[in-house]
Amino acid sequence: MSLYKSLRFRIFFAMLFVLVLTFVGLAILTVIQYREEAEDYHRERLLRKEQNITQNLNYVLKNSPYPQETAALQYIFYNKIYEIKDIHNLDIELYTPEGQLIVSSQNRTADSTAQKNLNPKLIQALNKNRDEHLVQSFNRGIENYQSSYSFLMSDSFEPIAILHLPYIVDDGFMTKELNENLLRMSILYGVMLLVSIAIAYALSQYITRSLQSISQRLTSTQLLGENQKIEIESNVSSEISKLVEAYNKMIEALEQSAVQLAQGEREAAWREMAKQVAHEIKNPLTPMRLSVQSFQRKFDPQDPEIQNKIAEFSASLIQQIDTMSDIASAFATYAKLPEQSIHPIEVSETIKRTIEVFDSSFIQFFAPEREIILNFDKNQLNRIVTNLIKNSLQSLKENRTKNPEIIITLSDDTDRVSLSIQDNGPGISKEVKNHVFEPKFTTKTKGMGLGLAMVKTIVLSYRGTIDIHEPKHGGVAFVIQFPKG
Repeated sequence: MSLYKSLRFRIFFAMLFVLVLTFVGLAILTVIQYREEAEDYHRERLLRKEQNITQNLNYVLKNSPYPQETAALQYIFYNKIYEIKDIHNLDIELYTPEGQLIVSSQNRTADSTAQKNLNPKLIQALNKNRDEHLVQSFNRGIENYQSSYSFLMSDSFEPIAILHLPYIVDDGFMTKELNENLLRMSILYGVMLLVSIAIAYALSQYITRSLQSISQRLTSTQLLGENQKIEIESNVSSEISKLVEAYNKMIEALEQSAVQLAQGEREAAWREMAKQVAHEIKNPLTPMRLSVQSFQRKFDPQDPEIQNKIAEFSASLIQQIDTMSDIASAFATYAKLPEQSIHPIEVSETIKRTIEVFDSSFIQFFAPEREIILNFDKNQLNRIVTNLIKNSLQSLKENRTKNPEIIITLSDDTDRVSLSIQDNGPGISKEVKNHVFEPKFTTKTKGMGLGLAMVKTIVLSYRGTIDIHEPKHGGVAFVIQFPKG
């Protein structure tokens, strides 16, 4: 047994995985926590500076000989803005309420970041609530900034300027604290990892010791051979004891059912064979009966086309009789399906004759005018089409579909021949769709569920494919494709 498939390894690996996953999770949470704390710290610091600078600006405004108007701000703060910057150690920019730069403390620096005009969307956001400030984060080069925007009000509470404070975010101290904390966590979890390895190894050894002896006995168990019960010690766990008890009961039941199993398999094989043969014989009988009834109902000795109709009727019956004959011959050779008799056939004409025996006006057949030749067994193609049409007819009848319709479409291209049989019934649910081709699976009140399974077997024997499609307007379509050549 591979090491990676053993229970001991899985227990050992699971314990280590949980520990490592816990460490990674805590590390991620620590990083997120530090980043949130750093962001909150810088935001609060910026807002405190904004409040102090605003108070300083208002003091200058009140003691200035100039009127408190936007046009006078460039004269009021021409030199004062640099004094305020030095006091608070933060650059200051003043813009008109429309977003045009008035004065900036960065004008005398070579690396000024002042903008001539503010973004109109930013001004619109400020105007929605003039009593609040707006904080934005952005990067410029290698430096991170947080910008605070707020209105500078006159004594009459009218906005005369927009105050912009660009604040450089310095996370050096926070980053150092984070790295030190992660290092401590790494050392702690490294020690815990070593201890956990020892504990996990010892625990996995203890758990699997009893299972090893049981597994050796289980591997020697034979279905039809003589098996011995397992004797266990009194100090084993309750779970192991229950497992052994269940095994011993299974051995007792196995001995009693060994003979019944062999007999049951033989009976099941014969029943399955009988069902399939009965189903195969029943398929041609139904269209034969319909054909005879239709011919009897429409028979007119005076009809000038009576000879042609009799010929077509006879050819259809002979085709179905040949199918029954093949099945009967196969049953005589131990219930095999008829062997393939492959030769070139004209597909459109073969399908058309199969459809005629059903005598249903709502069955429509569409095919190209050109001949479509395929190397195939005519009887098996007839069997495929018959089963799929009967399947659609039963679905339409049991669900009492109004305006029933079955559309059969034949087409071909360079490499493949395609056959589609579509009805406008209730369709197939997703659960049923996964089982329709399984032997003995059926949702109908009648039938043994062998028809579609047989259809798929025949299709696959010709290297073809069969798929179930669900048209947008409802119903179901079986699409079959066969390779040419």
